[in-house]
Amino acid sequence: MARIKIDLPAQFGFSTTIPIRIQDVNYGGHVGNDAILSIMHEARMQFIQRAGYKELDHEAGTGLIMADVAVAYKGEGFHGDIFTVEVAAGEYSPFGFELFYQLTTRRNDQAITIATAKTGMVCFDYNARKVMKLPAEMKMALESLGGQG
Repeated sequence: MARIKIDLPAQFGFSTTIPIRIQDVNYGGHVGNDAILSIMHEARMQFIQRAGYKELDHEAGTGLIMADVAVAYKGEGFHGDIFTVEVAAGEYSPFGFELFYQLTTRRNDQAITIATAKTGMVCFDYNARKVMKLPAEMKMALESLGGQG
């Protein structure tokens, strides 16, 4: 089976730190794949908020819906680690964009890459229950946070 390859942007304009809780650890003793997705979701919410938007805005009828996700696991994370999650937007289309993620931690004075990932985000009108065009203002706000165009 071919491994997925995620081409990350040269730089990330946003980062946040997320501590690893005991419930993030699975029976293998390391951070589970479900927890990685939850950590990405939290970072995504913070990133979108920094751009001045919400992932779901019922009043405006607009929001985002995740169309796909790809994760490449690179290292193990453990309870007590503090992940730095970097996020950048890019690969814009008329209806959405890709978000790129890099999850790292420091242990014994060494940087460890835990995972790289990307999610395909589609603009969605939650009132009409249908896909909508990416607003130009949103694209500009996302681009202002860095990443790739």
